[in-house]
Amino acid sequence: MDSIADLAKDAQKSGERVGLAFDSIVIDGGVPLRGRIEVRGAKNLATKAMVAALLGDTPSILQDVPQISDVSIVTRMLDAYGVAVTSPEEGVLVLDPTNVERAHFAQIDALAGSSRIPILFCGPLLHRLGEALIPDLGGCRIGDRPIDFHMDALRAFGAIVDKSYEGIRITAPNGLHGANIELPYPSVGATEQVLLTAVRAQGVTELKNAAIEPEIMDLIAVLQKMGAIIWIEPNRTIFIEGVDQLSGYTHRAISDRNEAASWASAALATGGDIFVGGAKQPELMTFLNVFRKVGGAFEVHEDGIRFYHPGGPLKPVQVETDVHPGFMTDWQQPLIVALTQAEGVSVIHETVYENRFGFTDALVEMGADIVVHKDGLESVTRRVPRRKLEQAAVITGPTPLHGADVRVPDLRGGFSYLIAALTAEGRSTVTNLGIISRGYEHFVDKLEALGAQFTLEG
Repeated sequence: MDSIADLAKDAQKSGERVGLAFDSIVIDGGVPLRGRIEVRGAKNLATKAMVAALLGDTPSILQDVPQISDVSIVTRMLDAYGVAVTSPEEGVLVLDPTNVERAHFAQIDALAGSSRIPILFCGPLLHRLGEALIPDLGGCRIGDRPIDFHMDALRAFGAIVDKSYEGIRITAPNGLHGANIELPYPSVGATEQVLLTAVRAQGVTELKNAAIEPEIMDLIAVLQKMGAIIWIEPNRTIFIEGVDQLSGYTHRAISDRNEAASWASAALATGGDIFVGGAKQPELMTFLNVFRKVGGAFEVHEDGIRFYHPGGPLKPVQVETDVHPGFMTDWQQPLIVALTQAEGVSVIHETVYENRFGFTDALVEMGADIVVHKDGLESVTRRVPRRKLEQAAVITGPTPLHGADVRVPDLRGGFSYLIAALTAEGRSTVTNLGIISRGYEHFVDKLEALGAQFTLEG
């Protein structure tokens, strides 16, 4: 077995494991992106479906898996627990949980440093091993991601949560039983936690105020294929009837709507024309409405969606991020770059995370006119209820962008920097690219296919 130091080193170099052996990209902007690229399964489903394989007694097969570093990290974590993960062909994983065993905490801590996924191992590990040890959460630094929702849910199932200097140890000496749980906010992660725990708990679980994102529905489909009994009721209520045994699944992951929306914004900002193969209209309806209001055009085809700038000025919009079916918080960062080229004043109300506008500082350095209001803004046209943590960004355009040296701060903000560099006149250097590999498969190859002018640096 690898030493802990070797595992930590591997975790830090997760980008290289998916083919990213460089740290920076030098972009000569001002060239419209044109061509076709493909998106595969959603990051926010693939990694969760991989964890769900722990619950089965037989192997699972997951298809359309993107080659991204988050998938690589989860693969190594599953391996640490004795799950055999093989890839008979690109985009396909076979996950065999037959020999699940306890893993050393230091192993998991070393492997999971840049991922939030470990917390979702809790329910499956409690069912399989009787305990779970998890480190502090990682992930992008875009705001508070409290684990209280998760821990409270696990306690409701009968788990005992002990915190120590190492991390969190969770046990269930009396087993797990169904519970009545109401989330204070429709958190995607907490909803996933309840689903992955309730499917094998004794009795019925009622989950109120659940997240209902497409990736959640796809995870429910995975669990139902495994033998779970799950009802989806109106008003964000989900009932899960626990079963004694689950088997493996065969499933094709839902398309990555976040990556599709990012490339759509890139087409709009650069005045380009991008066909995103694999993009699906139903999961993108809210985004497509805003894309059209801004002045973008799109064509829906059976095998994807064409996004393009039809000419003429872009228009300002007011957007409020929200949980599904609202406008996703992951969509606003790439869109903001396009809004710097719109004629007039746009306002983005961020109601999901409290620190997701930090990336705009670099855009201002590149010539954008963006003012962030840290306490949000009142508006008579608001539809989403105000939250204490919300902020607002006011974007005034159009403003020409110029090249600059920028460092990627987080996943979506990082891709937004790529869009800004591609839109700007002159040369930009974008560093810390490994973060982008967490959620964007082969993004450098895709840039090349779309005609971007760039060079890579180690």
